[in-house]
Amino acid sequence: MIKQRHALRGALTLAVAAGVALGVLTGTGTGAQAAGTAAGDGADQARLDRLMHRLTTVDGGPGALLHLRDRRGGTVLTSGVADVNSRAPVPRDSRFRIGSMTKPFVATVVLQLVGEHRVSLDAAVERYLPGVVGGNGNDGRKITVRQLLQHTSGLPDYLSYLDPRQILTDPLAHHDARDLVNLALAHPPKFAPGAGWRYSNTNYLLAGMIIEKVTGRTWAEEIDRRVITPLGLRETSVPGDAPAIPGPHPHGYVRPGEDAPLMDLTAFNPSVAGASGGMISSGADFNRFLGALVDGRLLRPAQLREMMRTRPTGDSDGRAYGLGLESRPLPCGGLYWGHGGDVFGYETAGGATVDGGQATVMVNLDPGGSDAQSDDMKTAVQMALCLHRSTASR
Repeated sequence: MIKQRHALRGALTLAVAAGVALGVLTGTGTGAQAAGTAAGDGADQARLDRLMHRLTTVDGGPGALLHLRDRRGGTVLTSGVADVNSRAPVPRDSRFRIGSMTKPFVATVVLQLVGEHRVSLDAAVERYLPGVVGGNGNDGRKITVRQLLQHTSGLPDYLSYLDPRQILTDPLAHHDARDLVNLALAHPPKFAPGAGWRYSNTNYLLAGMIIEKVTGRTWAEEIDRRVITPLGLRETSVPGDAPAIPGPHPHGYVRPGEDAPLMDLTAFNPSVAGASGGMISSGADFNRFLGALVDGRLLRPAQLREMMRTRPTGDSDGRAYGLGLESRPLPCGGLYWGHGGDVFGYETAGGATVDGGQATVMVNLDPGGSDAQSDDMKTAVQMALCLHRSTASR
């Protein structure tokens, strides 16, 4: 789930006007605090500290966390609060919902199946999911697995047609992936398969369904078996229908309008996100996953090359999208690889460089965060990775 902030905000405003109440809370952030192995010092470190503070003051987030990891150790920066009532600080070992940062996990499993000759990237979706994708001009016979993973299928995004008030009025409700796909397929495609690029969460619901069809196990079980367990990601989970976040975690908040008070939506059923964004992780674990992914420990060379074969998205910052993994240029030179995420209560972003640096940032507010929040989170990841590079070269 990503790139739906403005639409969600508008619908949430309507929900509040209709009298939906989930517990109204208010609060502001506090200053940045650093802990762990020092990532560096001097002006660059001070700028990163100020940026973390900005996320929880000017940008309006209750709390923020950044975890920087390299071959020498890790650094954790926190700012603001985990709970706007108790004013408890953000735990350094926080777990949180990662939204669309789930997609690299799903794409990794699909590409592992490609390496095992159980899935073909250029085969039609119809081969694996007969009769699932059809109607209103959508045709699974013309869409390939590659196009799902790269968002070039043209399929509508189910989130564009899902009323967030359903989540607010019944946050524990189960959402079936096939029903969500059908919600999208009730509308015509945005373009012919392969004729453009447009982010659609529907693509990854279908990728999860392909994993299940091919392996006979759920996409969650395959991620656990193939990625979480081998890498020892003890703070990462695929919760299914479970509404709670296990372990230490900040509360997740939404802001239904520009001047509206915060609403606590820490607990909800993540099946509404499913394989497009339903996972939980931590800064340390997501960094470890990204590091293993870009250095070739999770995929064979041929499949990693396919994942990193990108196409421009049209964004002004040079963003390009591969197969569940995107690249952006670093201000200090070169590229970094990662993904961002938006899900009720949390916005996240993570990136890694091929020279061994990884950085993940989280703010416990979404939707309702400003555009500046998203931009500053991206800047924090880039600044942390450049700081890693400057200290590693000494």
